[in-house]
Amino acid sequence: MKTRAVYNWLLNIQSKRCMLCLASADTGRELCHACHLDLPWLGPHCRVCALPLPNEGQLCGQCQTSPPGFARVIAPFRYAFPLDSLIPAFKYHQQFAFGRLMAELLAEAIAAEYDDAGPVECLVPLPLHHRRQARRGFNQATELARPIAGALGLPLLPKALQRVKASESQLGLAAADRRRNLHDAFRCPAAPLIEGRHVALLDDVVTTGATVRAASRTLLEAGAREVSVWCVARTP
Repeated sequence: MKTRAVYNWLLNIQSKRCMLCLASADTGRELCHACHLDLPWLGPHCRVCALPLPNEGQLCGQCQTSPPGFARVIAPFRYAFPLDSLIPAFKYHQQFAFGRLMAELLAEAIAAEYDDAGPVECLVPLPLHHRRQARRGFNQATELARPIAGALGLPLLPKALQRVKASESQLGLAAADRRRNLHDAFRCPAAPLIEGRHVALLDDVVTTGATVRAASRTLLEAGAREVSVWCVARTP
């Protein structure tokens, strides 16, 4: 029996393949070392909103002229290949294995930044409007947040924030139009759960930052002491 158990364990290890190139996975997850190195790591970025910049430690123009409300964005990657394929496959085609991989990578980045969860006291996934979630069948932010909350030992509050305005898609909108599109888009029906706490707001991608700015503002107005944003990728 012991020999068979060892054989099955070895077979399982050998059968794990990299999701990106199908080589043997040798990183402790379904990713090989070479593909892990080739991921579009963020590099130098704005110290508040994580916008990619030429030099580390700078503050982007938007954060200088219009501070966002949230304390900082943690994003390990730029939104570039292969994440610009993996994230849509997860969101729109229910490829949950890709979501699991991205949650593992994000949890690792957060732990490196904070020494585990550090000062953050609870985790709130960015909500979808209920009609969009019904069409999609799930909220990708919640699916990412569940394993991260478990890994970091954080309370997960999936109903602390609601999207009450079925705004049009943000794709293709100018920054000012995005802000107007998100006016009064969120509400916080569970203010006592976040009052006085440092909240991490989690989403898959931060593009212009308009959505997480609006959601952060709602959380702060409801009594959150501080809001940080965690996401898998930041657009250039």
